[in-house]
Amino acid sequence: MSSSLSDLKRRNFLKWSAFSVAALTTPGLMAEELIRTPAMTEGPFYPDKMPLDTDNDLLIINDSLTPAVGEITYLGGKVLDAKGQPLRNAFVEIWQVDSKASYLHTRGENKEGRDGNFQGYGRFMTDSKGQYFFRTIKPVPYRAGRGFRTPHIHVAVSKNGQRILTTQLLINGHELNAEDGVYRQIRNPEQRKSILVDFKPLPDSKLGELAANFDIVLGKTAEENPDGTIKGGIGKSELTGGGRGPRPSRKQ
Repeated sequence: MSSSLSDLKRRNFLKWSAFSVAALTTPGLMAEELIRTPAMTEGPFYPDKMPLDTDNDLLIINDSLTPAVGEITYLGGKVLDAKGQPLRNAFVEIWQVDSKASYLHTRGENKEGRDGNFQGYGRFMTDSKGQYFFRTIKPVPYRAGRGFRTPHIHVAVSKNGQRILTTQLLINGHELNAEDGVYRQIRNPEQRKSILVDFKPLPDSKLGELAANFDIVLGKTAEENPDGTIKGGIGKSELTGGGRGPRPSRKQ
């Protein structure tokens, strides 16, 4: 990648970070208010071949000058333990369909093809405050069987090479949420609410960009040793078994 493009990405990242810290975090959140983020299915379309670029900007692949199509979204948040303490050096992955409703997967492309400029997958290591940042697009629905899956972004968190949570975030207020079978599997109403995310217009944006915050709360306290390894506590995700395991059905 050229130095000018690298500098541009660094400047953009600083802009996303500053905005996320100022506008995306939830101030004054007490430990007793934290609701555990529910574990959800990974679905069948985790990339079976990684893209050429796997950074946290899903709109631009390497040094391409052509961005992906879609509503530009700055997605950020924190990875927290059950007491609200940040988890640093956690490995956060996201993957989702492009504007044509196709996944980056050999079986995930629909009849309209795929947006070759959309990365489809990204990863980021949380900082000392547990924060992560991505630039992506607002998710769109796609056909699943006889119906549609509500728009969503898959999110996975790993630590020390082990998957500790797999979940999804949905658009708050979307009309397809109520009929979505995966969403309805969450029985706890507070946990259901915790994965509904507002996609808000970015102030002063001339491109109609959006901002979204999704804080991830793990189910057990994550105590770290000085070298960053975890002192027990966090086990394998209930639904993934720490890996990807057997593929679920197409509807997920």
